[in-house]
This record gives sequence, C-alpha cells and structure tokens, in this order.
Amino acid sequence: MTDTLRLTWDAPATQWEEATPLGNGRIGAMSFGGSDGRYQLNDSTIWSGTPDGPARALQNVRAKGAGPERLAAVREALSAGDVRIAEGLLMAFEGPYSQEFLPLADLHVRVHEADEDADLSAPCRVLDLDSATLTETLRTPNGDVIRRSWISAPAQVLIIELTSTVEFAATVELSTPLRGRIVDAHDAHDALVLDVQAPIDGAPLHEDSVDPLRYTDDDTEFDAYAAVAVSLDSDGEVRRTGDHLIVRHARRLLIALSTSSRAGSWWADADGDWRTASREAIRDRARARAETAAQRDVSALFAEHVADRRRITRARFAIGSRREGEWSVDRDVLHGSDPLLRATVAAEFGMYLLASSSRAGSPAANLQGIWNDQLQPAWSSNYTININTEMNYWAAPMLLDPDALEPLLSLVELLARTGTDTARELYGTRGWVAHHNSDVWGWSLPVGDGHGAASWAIWMMGGVWLTHNLWDAYEFGGDTELLRARIWPLMRGAVEFCLDWLVPGADSHLHASPSTAPENSYVAADGRPTPLGLTATSDLSLIGALFERALVAIDALGLDDALEAEVREALAAVAPLQVGSDGRLLEWSAEVEEHEPLHRHLSPVVGLFPLDLVTPERTPELFDASVRLIDARGPGAMGWSWAWKVALRARARQGEVAASLLEEALTPFDGDATRHGPVDGSEWGGLLPNLFSTHPPFQIDGNLGFPAAIAEMLVQSHGGTVRLLPALPVSWDHGDVQGVAVRPGLVLDIAWVGGRVTSGILRNPGDRDRHVTVSDGDDRVAEILVPAGGQVDLARHGFGSVEADEAESRAR
Repeated sequence: MTDTLRLTWDAPATQWEEATPLGNGRIGAMSFGGSDGRYQLNDSTIWSGTPDGPARALQNVRAKGAGPERLAAVREALSAGDVRIAEGLLMAFEGPYSQEFLPLADLHVRVHEADEDADLSAPCRVLDLDSATLTETLRTPNGDVIRRSWISAPAQVLIIELTSTVEFAATVELSTPLRGRIVDAHDAHDALVLDVQAPIDGAPLHEDSVDPLRYTDDDTEFDAYAAVAVSLDSDGEVRRTGDHLIVRHARRLLIALSTSSRAGSWWADADGDWRTASREAIRDRARARAETAAQRDVSALFAEHVADRRRITRARFAIGSRREGEWSVDRDVLHGSDPLLRATVAAEFGMYLLASSSRAGSPAANLQGIWNDQLQPAWSSNYTININTEMNYWAAPMLLDPDALEPLLSLVELLARTGTDTARELYGTRGWVAHHNSDVWGWSLPVGDGHGAASWAIWMMGGVWLTHNLWDAYEFGGDTELLRARIWPLMRGAVEFCLDWLVPGADSHLHASPSTAPENSYVAADGRPTPLGLTATSDLSLIGALFERALVAIDALGLDDALEAEVREALAAVAPLQVGSDGRLLEWSAEVEEHEPLHRHLSPVVGLFPLDLVTPERTPELFDASVRLIDARGPGAMGWSWAWKVALRARARQGEVAASLLEEALTPFDGDATRHGPVDGSEWGGLLPNLFSTHPPFQIDGNLGFPAAIAEMLVQSHGGTVRLLPALPVSWDHGDVQGVAVRPGLVLDIAWVGGRVTSGILRNPGDRDRHVTVSDGDDRVAEILVPAGGQVDLARHGFGSVEADEAESRAR
C-alpha cells in the first residue's frame, strides 16, 4: 500500500494540546506552528532522579522494617482475617515515589513579518503520517515560506527546513525550563549550545512538596547534565546577537538540533564511562550530530529518514475506502460524519505515535510517550505497569518492526536487575519483582512513601505482566534465538518469584498473598473498602499464564531445566478462577460487595485479553463469565480503558459493541469531563484537538492501544488459529489491512467486501516452515503450510476468489 494519509490543521496551536507531535524515540518535539515557530522539546532520557536511586531507596525501606519477617506477619494477619492490621504492616514496604519525566527545552524559529491571519490557499499545518513530516505554510509580505520539520532516527536530529522563492528573515532562540544557559556564545556565528542540568529528585504532582524539584551542586552526587545543540546552514546572512541567531536575506534555511545527556550514556551502557565523561564530551556529541546534519544534502537526509520510518511501520490500515490526501483533523476526523475514517486515523495515528516514541537505543515510551511540557506532569509521566505501559506496547509486535519493541525489552531487563534485589530483600524470594510504578532508573519498589493506598501500591505483578508482552513478541515474531538469549531469562526470573510468592490456602490451592486487584477494592466485614484479604483473579491469571508459557518455552528451547518440575506442580495447584452467583467472573477469590462496580480497570478479564487463557473453545464457562463481567462494567470513559474494552469485545467476537465503544472513544473532548455522568469509575474523556487521547489529562496509552484493538477486530491468532475478520462490524463493509503479524511468526495482508475475505496473503519472513490453521468464521477452515521465506495466496485455500477480487475493485 502506497497511500499517504495526511492530517491537517487550519491554524497554529495556541496551547500544548493543539500542537503536533514529532519524534524519533529519543528526541520529541511538539510543534505549534505559526510565525513564532515554537518547538517544545523533550529527550526521553531527561528525568529527575539518579541511577542509584532505586538501590538507596531499597536500603531505606529495609531499614524501616520491611522484609521477609514482616511479610510473614502480614500473611498471618490476612489468614486471621485482620485486613486492617495487614494494611498497617504493609505501609513499611512503601518507598518514595518513582521519578518524573521532564521537559528539556524550547526552540523558537520565528519568521519575521509572517501574517498568521492571512488567507492561505493551503492548510497551516500538514502532518504526513507515512513520512513523519510536518509541513507548514507561512505568508509574508514578499511571499510564502514553507517550513518542513522531521526528526531523524538515523541522524538523531530534529531538522527544520525553511524554503521560499523570495527572501525572508528569521530568528532562532533556545531556552530551557530547567536550570541552564547558552554556552559557546562566541565560538560560532551559526550555532547555539544550551547546557542543561536536570534535578536529582522530583516530587509527583499529587503530593504536597515545598521543593518539588531538587537540584544539587554537590560534586559527589550524580551530575544530571544534558546539552542541546543547534547548527544552521543557509544561503542568507547568519549572525549571533546575544543568545540567539538572526538570519536575513535567506531563501533557504536548514536548522539541525540534537541532544545528549549523561543519563542517556548510562541508559545505553550502564557499565560504561558515563560517570567520568566530562560535560564537554557530552556537549560535543550533541554538537557533532547537529553540525554533521546541517552540512549534509537535505534530500539525502530526508530520504534516509523516510526509508527508516517506512521500515519501522510495517502495517497499513484502510477501513472503508483507502485514505489518501489531506484530511482536516477538526472537520473530517473530530467532527466529521465518517466513523470509518476515524477508525483508520486512530489505527494509523497510534502506530505513528508508537514509532515516534519508541526506538532501539532509547528508553521505553512512558505515560505520555516522549512528549511533556510540565515540570510536574500528571502521575509523573512515568511507567505505570499495572496496565498502561503494557498497553503502550500491545501493537508493537503485531504492527511495527521489532525495533519499536526493543526499548520495552531493555526496560524489563533493567527491572529484572533492580527487581532481583527487591525480591530478595523485601520478600525473601528468588527471581525478580516489580510493582505498579517504574521510571527510567528501573524503580521496582512499591511506592507511596508510607501513606499510599494498598490498592495500587501493594501489587507485585508488574514484572509478571511485562513478561507477557515479551512473550507476545516471541510468538508474533517467531524468533527463537531472541527467546533463548533475552526473553527466557526474564521469564524464568519472574517464574521463580511467582513460585516463591504463592502460598497454600485453606482450600488446598495455591494463592497469592498479599494480593490486590489493581486500584480496586471490595467492602470488608467492617463496612469499609479494602483491597486485601482475598486472591485477585488477575494475579491468578497472570501467574497461571506465565507458568503455561514457561513450559512452552522450555519445550521450544529444548531445555533441561530443573524449574520445569516445580512449574508443573505449581500450575496444577494454582487456585481456579471463580464465577459468581450472577454468572459473572469474580474479581476476587470469593463473592464480595464491590466498592466500585464500574471500575475502569478490567484486570479480572486479563485472561481474555491480552492473554489467551480464556477462550470460547478452551474455557466456555469462563468465557461467558468474562463477557458478563465486561457487560456489567458499562461503556467507556477514558482512553486506555476504552482501548482495552474494544480489544476485549473483539476477543469476545462482538464487532458491533467494539465499534460502538471505539466511536465513543474517538469523540472530541469538549472540556466537560462529567457530561455523561460517572462512568467507568472515573470521568469522561475523548480526543484533544491534536488527536491525543485524554482522561483528562492526556495519557498516550489510549492512542497506542487503539491500533492493537482495531487489529484484534480484523484478525486474531491466539489459541493456534488465525481467525480472519473475527469481530467485523457490519458498518465496516469493506477495507484492507496489510503487514499485520500473526502467530506463529507470519505476516498477513487481507482485503474484504461485504464482510467476507476477498483476498489474502500469508508471508513467512523467517527461516523455518510454518504450519498454521486459518478460519474465517464462515465454516471455512484450512491447514496451511507457509514455507520459509515464502508466501501463500489464501484464495488457493478457499479464502477469496477471482470474483471476490473483482467485487473488491468495484468497492474502491
């Protein structure tokens, strides 16, 4: 598919939620457009905190009395039914909060005498999702100036290219909301370098703090230094005036910006020389990249960038007619009458954001991807790993190149290192553990600072859930060597923790204790809410699925591992999931009064999606009970919860309900978070003017979850069968999707008309033959061999025909 979908805005942004996101995994920019030309800048390595923060916090928590002995007391209290005593004992396990993702700088590229009120023949801003390029038209008294921006991953630079057929003038300024100053002011007339110091500690917005950001000048502390470098190339006159650059009589101006940080050096190589590297060396890295890019041929630089973007974004969606050309975000997408266009844009824009915020060599996409302008962002813009980080990466193995998933794998490897100490010191277990929050430094402790609610702080399954994302990467990619070298060691450590974490219950089954359902509670015997005292269904599902997948991995790798016998014995004894008297899947191991019946977290049905523990073929009773629970939770409300509900309805093969929820999620947010009343246990969100998904506030997980949910409506491959169009709504009468990965290690292209597959290709990019069962829900089932490096036309197996291809052509 060669279509180019371009999103347009008619005016410059006046606030951050209207700006256009650009990114290459490390550098993020929010472009406001207009004559002021503001680019609010982030670097994904710029956080508060220090590399040794998690280790020091663990020592402090241990000194407060947390440890295996106190855990035994907690379990004893829970066995006796004393949930309040257990809650009090657990407070000692809470460390301080994880650190904050921070803004880095602001770049202004002001075009002199540009008229923002001019009647332009073209939209003010045009974002090409295929090339990840923003093009703007500025009108001056002499003529139009075209400003084109992109952020190159190969060159590691933000490029801003201004061209015109007439002369124009511009000013380039660089500043930071952190501590910083312009340096090298007299070394070059066509360059700027900004020194930045990040804080070594940050307090979250939801905590009262007299010193929310703490800096240090102590030479013995971590030097949280970063540099931003700008280099110019122009056919006009360039001179420095103070701390900014002025360009006159230009018809062409190329601006290259790059960043570098000590934290980035640590992230890339924690065992390297990041401690001793001088500020000058860090500064020189940024400066060299900017200068090199500014001197390159811009056409080659752009072609390199476009090729890279097309490589990483493998899939393409066309729900309804293929979408090419320009589409107004305001008129066509947010307020238009075509829900199929909205669904296509949700899928394509979500993939665009993930490809822009997650690339090999950079930290994982956080709660806001790599875009944040606040010194105290909501929830610290951290890694919330009780659903949000996992959702960020659901689409990666299905729709993007493995390059996009690499940051998550690196994050989990970091968590396994810090989490091994946490598991041993706090709980006396083998393996590794992570809780519900983390950060770029690998935070694995419970947070809450001794006063956090146990419903979110005391949750030990963060690492377990993340390993399931990695297992998906193996199943979709079929890379056995990746499984052997990197994924299995992480899984094995998570398995060890779970084996030691489970304890025998009064029913002779194994239970997790303490156990909580993420952020939810039930009404205890004393009439007050508590998250403790029972085993959460989500814990049992995550652990049970991990044990099953561990056995599959051991077999696939041909391992002789003593852990296998332990896993088999424990798997047979894990407590079964429970169904309530009304036929609903229970959230806990007993039927209790729910504190928030409409709770936003769908944790008890994690076995339905994203896991494959519950299916209509394998567990029909649990499948029906899961659907009943989803029914009871009601409609949507906030982005990530909507995305999860759409995916769950897709797994339930309820295409009409999934489409209805998706359309709810893609409505514009009008500022009234209560316009539809209290639903989903929270407020009512929607899409912001730049298409960011908001609660409010903005979190990127909704945007990144939509492509995965939409893909699940069109194709599913869990449980040993590739199902074509398993949850296709009637209104999605025709369309096609290309480049979707399916288990085991295959790639699928399909088209459909009238709800039936008209054509399809299964490709095998690997070096092993693959056998797969394919079904279309119309009683057509085929066993297909896809040879290594080859492909199979599904029409040869009864899926599509020559007549169907002709119908498809007419539909277009």
